[in-house]
Amino acid sequence: MEDLTAFQRDILYVAAGMDEPHGLGIKAELDDYYEGDVNHGRLYPNLDDLIEKDLLEKGTHDQRTNSYTLTDEGHQSLQRRREWESRYVRDTERLGGSSA
Repeated sequence: MEDLTAFQRDILYVAAGMDEPHGLGIKAELDDYYEGDVNHGRLYPNLDDLIEKDLLEKGTHDQRTNSYTLTDEGHQSLQRRREWESRYVRDTERLGGSSA
């Protein structure tokens, strides 16, 4: 996970949170998050990189649509990342400047 770009980590988080992750669905979620258009030339090579790293598995949703699901290693990588983040981000309210 440590050798992934932030964009690749975001792809994993999005795929993990979707019921039926597919390319255009992942793209739509990332478009919303990045407040703009994530082009195909950026998305699909990164999906391929994640498949090569054995973090995603590519399947077929229908004749025109591929599905992308996290592998066991993908799930474990996200879990390790969340554990690492939680060591540093304990109180998100405090980060927002709120003084309760």
